[in-house]
Amino acid sequence: MRTLGPRGAGAALLFATALAASGCGSDATAPAAGIKNSLPTYTDLKAAVTAVQQQQNGGLGFNMWATIVDREGVVRNVVFTGERFDDQWEASRAISAQKANTANSLSLSNFALSTANLYAAVQPGGSLFGLQESNPVDVSVAYKGDASAYGTAHDPMIGGKIGGVNVFGGGLALYAPDGSIIGALGLSGDTSCTDHIIAWKVRHALNLDNVPAGVADGGHDDNIIYDTDGIFTGFEHPKCFDTPNHGDHVAIGDALPTDFPIGPNP
Repeated sequence: MRTLGPRGAGAALLFATALAASGCGSDATAPAAGIKNSLPTYTDLKAAVTAVQQQQNGGLGFNMWATIVDREGVVRNVVFTGERFDDQWEASRAISAQKANTANSLSLSNFALSTANLYAAVQPGGSLFGLQESNPVDVSVAYKGDASAYGTAHDPMIGGKIGGVNVFGGGLALYAPDGSIIGALGLSGDTSCTDHIIAWKVRHALNLDNVPAGVADGGHDDNIIYDTDGIFTGFEHPKCFDTPNHGDHVAIGDALPTDFPIGPNP
């Protein structure tokens, strides 16, 4: 497991405090003058996800779905990397939106929580057991419309509140260059570990990774924390698997904060 310094009591206290604070009014910060604090366009998101999917990310090397929600949980963009909507797992379209909703609704202006950080706490006996059942996906939003429009600029999910809580890797909150939290990104279509890796790289490419704090890397960020002993006591996530020629997802994931550091790009 990655060493987290004061992860135990300190991170758990921060996590509990953040969850309690999430029900107490808005935590948005005012945008600084001259800094772009907007969600990416459809074209920019699709270009970023398509480019990252072709890199070494571990896992299966499969095509991906990506969804962005704004701070109110409204779906703003849905894209895929294949040629058609069925070139990637069709179930992953709704899962990607669910991941985005989770990261958005459980992150604050001063605290980021990825979906990968939730796995351990929702296991039987964990402090958040049952969380994944608490906020179902709105199927009237997820599955309405003609499938031929899925993943286009006119995806029928756009404009709806998807809901849902997901508890494995692939969902990350989005923080603008001035530190404002403006929504979240969800990736799905590969192993959950690879989904997280691709989401992290895409967030970095979009310059929306000015993460203030989290439970990983000594409280600095929201990276995946790989389990090493099968005993889930904090914010760990199981290791996944890799197929030939796609890289080692554990090594790639551990190196994300170094290779794709958080913070505003020049």
